[in-house]
Amino acid sequence: MLTRKSNTDVHEFDGKFLGLHSHFKVTSVIGHVFSVDFPATYQDWTTTDPLDLFQAPILKSESNPKAHIRRHLSQEARGCNHLVLWLDCDREGENICFEGASFHFCGNDYLKFMSQQLGPGSPNFVMRRIVIECTGFNVKDGGKGIHRARFSSVTEKDILKAMENLVQPNRNEALAVDARQEIDLKVGVAFTRFQTSYFQGKYGNLDSRVISYGPCQTPTLGFCVQRYLNINTFKPEKFWTVHPYIVHRGYELKLEWGREKLFDLDVSLMFQKLVMEDGTVEVINIYEKQEHKSRPAGLNTVNLLKVASSALGFGPQMAMQIAEKLYTQGFISYPRTESTAYPSSFDFRGALEAQKSNSVWGGHVQKLLADGYQKPRLGTDVGDHPPITPMRSATEEILGCDAWKLYQYVCQHFIATVSSDCKYVRTNIEFSSGGESFHCTGQYVTAQGFTSIMPWLAVSEKKLPEFATGEKIKFSKVELYEGTTSPPDYLTESEAISLMEKHGIGTDASIPVHINNICERNYVQVHSGRRLVPTALGITLVRGYQCIDPDLCLPDIRSFIEHQITLIAKGQADHSLVVKHVLEQFKQKFVYFVKQIEHMDALFEAQFSPLSESGRAMSKCGKCLRYMKHISPQPPRLYCGTCEDVYYLPQKGSIKLYKELSCPLDNFELVLFSIPGPEGKSFPLCPYCYNNPPFENVDALFGAPKTGGPAKLGKGAGMPCSLCPHPTCRHSLISQGVCACPECSGTLVLDPVSAPKWRLHCNMCNCLVFLPQGAHRISTTQERCPDCDSTIIEVDFNKNNTPLADGATLYSGCILCDELLHSLIEMKHGKSSFRRFGGRGRGTGRGRGGSRRGGKKNVDPKMSFRDF
Repeated sequence: MLTRKSNTDVHEFDGKFLGLHSHFKVTSVIGHVFSVDFPATYQDWTTTDPLDLFQAPILKSESNPKAHIRRHLSQEARGCNHLVLWLDCDREGENICFEGASFHFCGNDYLKFMSQQLGPGSPNFVMRRIVIECTGFNVKDGGKGIHRARFSSVTEKDILKAMENLVQPNRNEALAVDARQEIDLKVGVAFTRFQTSYFQGKYGNLDSRVISYGPCQTPTLGFCVQRYLNINTFKPEKFWTVHPYIVHRGYELKLEWGREKLFDLDVSLMFQKLVMEDGTVEVINIYEKQEHKSRPAGLNTVNLLKVASSALGFGPQMAMQIAEKLYTQGFISYPRTESTAYPSSFDFRGALEAQKSNSVWGGHVQKLLADGYQKPRLGTDVGDHPPITPMRSATEEILGCDAWKLYQYVCQHFIATVSSDCKYVRTNIEFSSGGESFHCTGQYVTAQGFTSIMPWLAVSEKKLPEFATGEKIKFSKVELYEGTTSPPDYLTESEAISLMEKHGIGTDASIPVHINNICERNYVQVHSGRRLVPTALGITLVRGYQCIDPDLCLPDIRSFIEHQITLIAKGQADHSLVVKHVLEQFKQKFVYFVKQIEHMDALFEAQFSPLSESGRAMSKCGKCLRYMKHISPQPPRLYCGTCEDVYYLPQKGSIKLYKELSCPLDNFELVLFSIPGPEGKSFPLCPYCYNNPPFENVDALFGAPKTGGPAKLGKGAGMPCSLCPHPTCRHSLISQGVCACPECSGTLVLDPVSAPKWRLHCNMCNCLVFLPQGAHRISTTQERCPDCDSTIIEVDFNKNNTPLADGATLYSGCILCDELLHSLIEMKHGKSSFRRFGGRGRGTGRGRGGSRRGGKKNVDPKMSFRDF
């Protein structure tokens, strides 16, 4: 087999296909090739009415343009006669067949296996496991030569069976996913833009970057808030129960009352008196029954997430990240699966053999191999992937603490599935006293079975003394226990996952995302025990939906969508008609929601502070020259009460006034944004320019968002002074830029407040360059290096540690070409909250030269920051 390095590796080998000698090419992609979004004309939040989004066109673009996957697939497909698609056997996999590929278990082991099974041959046919649209096969002979492989596991039997029974891709299932993507995008973005613009422009302490809505996310929040409301509206009641105590053959037993509990004290006292007057309890019946506790079915994603949260302390998002890492390292099988049934061809002995030498459970595995293992329970076969299974043995030292916990559970669960059931005997003794029935229950284990490997599921043993029917026993006391009913606890992540699965909200892949979203939006907070406690914002949102249109936060809304999508997948409904119908329903709901927003606003007004009463005075507005207030809760903003304007600021850093300096363009006072930490950045910005980039074509030059877009709503980065091309402002890129960044296409800019640890930072990436430390002053000049076109900097060294001869302190030169300055600088990677912009740096970052004060130096003409 030949392997060629490309965007993703391409493996080639000879074999047979359709009875002919063929040459195979196998390649893969990095995740999904395409993502869905609105065109650029609909990205402006202030000029686009959210209502228009329901009819707006959508487009698919490469999820990772820099990877050039589409071009890679197109190039590799040239000259190919056949295309075989090996993707997940579910709707999502079918959708990827037509637009992008995500073949998660394609690796060298699989390729070697394929080459061994298909055997040698001559190169007559070419086979590709890539996508249809990217390869162009959909326009070749009406789709001839396109094949779909359907399989549930990567075993010899299943792979060969799939090769022998190739089918056509199912466009209906692919269109069902397209429908869901379009509906979720349009509905979610329309409601999110309206809510965010409306409420963030009125209230200052929302503490959320974006007020989002989602057909899956919001019902998930609804579960959490409904539990909160159940807790807060719960009214405790007192209850009483009668408990006789007996001592028999050395055992003291508390008997349980047949009535369980009563809510009337006088009646409870009456029953206690009747029992006490009797004085004894009589054994009425003795029941003994053989019971068993069934071993678990195969482990799917949802059950793994629930266990990770309830037992291991991992949130769903973190659990999936760990699971995916274990999978890519080859320790477990593919972790995204809905199936709990193993395929008939699954090699259980091979999977057990891989674990028999493990120091923790190797002994148990060896016993299973020697005595014989059981067939797992039937479970549910969804047809996507086998249950999550360990692939090879590992130790905690190899994996690390967190990964080991998850891996250990996967192994224990798998071993339990092929172990025997737990068997035990349950004994129930029924008593009578004063006309009332009582009982006690005991049990003992006869065979531990799978609970020996999963001890937390073991049956609790309780021994009982021997009793005889008709036997009368005096009780030692008759207790009247008083208790109070208690409310349910807050919803746990595990319970939330169960509710989402029950109501069809999300998939095994998206459930962690929805739970993570409501946490990131500050709608809920995760408390001890992984309990989801809703915040004031989350509660107010759901109560607002309930006031206006309860459907918006109920799981029924998702069930409605999924039902329509299922009709598409089955070929019983037209894709375009279903999308049109569903969007029309939501459009009507959106129109009504907007008209009735004052009902939700009344709840917000009672809970949150208006912008005019929030924050503290900081900088002057360039329009009215009055002080604006800095509002620090998410998203950070400046609010002018006179003009009633809001200016959004960068996140995850601190803001302060910058020397009372003003922007020459709009007269707004500059503020200084600083990212904490020894390697954090600091840079000035004009609040107005940051939200409204002032120069024509600034988007094309610097990648800054359009006016009123994500930057204005706190969702991205606007244009700080380090990106501003103003020709005369002393804070702009033109004045403070020094040279090209060696890491990207950005510019290294002088950090204005970094003294005494002077440094340059890139205005695009997180590259930092430390200048001579301890200098009194470092500044840029108007001079340019004649060799590399970088800006000459001037350094005023401290006289106590100056590197200059004769104690001189003032020195200027090019940091790239001057040998002295070059030897005094150091490059590091710092922190940045800004996304990458497409700006151009100054100069090439290469060249030779000398200091402005010391003559030419012998410097390597190819030297740059990459040499450090």
